[in-house]
Amino acid sequence: MQTIETIVEELRGIEPFTEVPREQLRWLAENSEFSTVESGVTIFDIGDPVDHMFIILQGSMSLSLRYGGQLKSAGKLERGVSGKLPYSRMKDATGRGQTLEKTRFLRLHESRFPEMIRTQHELVEALVHRMLTRVRDFTKTEQLNDKLMALGKLSAGLAHELNNPASAVVRSAQALREHWRAIPEKFKAVTSIRLSDAQVDTVNDILFTKIDKGVKLDYSLMERSAREDELLDWLDDHEVEDADLIAETLTEFDWTTEELDAVLEQVGPEFLQPVVAWLEDVQTSEKLAADIQEASKRIADLVRSIKSYTHMDQAADKSPTQLRAGIDNTLTMLGHKLRGKAIETTVDIPADLPPIMAMPGELNQVWTNLIDNAIDAMDGGGKLEIQAAREADHAVVCVIDNGKGIAPEHIDNIFEPFFTTKGMNEGTGLGLDIVQRIMRNHDADIAVRSEPGKTMFRLAFPLIT
Repeated sequence: MQTIETIVEELRGIEPFTEVPREQLRWLAENSEFSTVESGVTIFDIGDPVDHMFIILQGSMSLSLRYGGQLKSAGKLERGVSGKLPYSRMKDATGRGQTLEKTRFLRLHESRFPEMIRTQHELVEALVHRMLTRVRDFTKTEQLNDKLMALGKLSAGLAHELNNPASAVVRSAQALREHWRAIPEKFKAVTSIRLSDAQVDTVNDILFTKIDKGVKLDYSLMERSAREDELLDWLDDHEVEDADLIAETLTEFDWTTEELDAVLEQVGPEFLQPVVAWLEDVQTSEKLAADIQEASKRIADLVRSIKSYTHMDQAADKSPTQLRAGIDNTLTMLGHKLRGKAIETTVDIPADLPPIMAMPGELNQVWTNLIDNAIDAMDGGGKLEIQAAREADHAVVCVIDNGKGIAPEHIDNIFEPFFTTKGMNEGTGLGLDIVQRIMRNHDADIAVRSEPGKTMFRLAFPLIT
């Protein structure tokens, strides 16, 4: 059977009570409710009011927090203090606690806190130290989770960005292989052609002029259809086989019927079929190779942007930094989100804007948090503007969105750690706190003005003197 004295002895062996006088531990035991519960019992759940201090004497509880819409394990609560502490502003539980085994604990209601603060000074001091330690540990954990969530978003975006060009490479390479398998039969027809060197040179000149110009991309739908019909009619009139396929390829390279007349004049009706088929083969191969080259270049550009964004090849020291490069890289990283909401983005940064002394990797965290928040605040078809200018001895950057805005009652709190206007599953409330700390580390200022339809974050960085 538990007595006050046996509970006091147990408390003396638990941090942070080892140095607290016995009479104050006796006060704690006398004013607390003693409970014993079996394994699997939920002691508190998300959203429950927090109005008790818990002291686990024996046993343990699992702690689960909600991240990204899912309840995930955040560790164990064992012998020690949890729940609400003196001077704590905690109101609602942010996690779920369930016993993992038979557990014995004390519960002290917050209504006893004023008396404890007035009369039990060493006890309160020990609990305040415990609270400060808990805040530091919780802050570190939440900062890590915030970074992991940001990394998850960037990873998803990178996978999305890389998927399209990678798929294009695979698709074009496969099409090129299949295309080359059809070439041998056509090659036989070409080798039987009897043309002079001058005739071959003339046809080659026309062909490689088209290849050098590349695929024509600025056709309107009506223009492309009209040109293709015109070429198809010409090919049909001259009884060319596979006219549909050939007309499509010739249209992509902007051929005209006049140029086909020039080819016919050189090779004659007898050899028109194999020559036109050869022209189509060469240009199809060229187009597929160009598609592979363009997709590969896109992948290389993404890798270069990632390397620049993370600055993984540079020391973490301040160095002269151009603002435009980091902003462009961040927009590349978040491009899938911008396109997903059809957000129009404009960047107006003068080419002659002087550099600032900065840690580029930290600045990219600033741009990521501000731009990501702006995207979340806007509905589909929104507008994001990023402007920069020199004002006296500062470089001033403004990030503007036409989203729903920040409520007046919240605007003074947005830089506070753990404050968020997003739903429980959408943010940790650390993004703007991180932004503010990075700005302070750069001796820079940040301010915000907001109303429905226009929110502007204004960042002022000292220029290199």
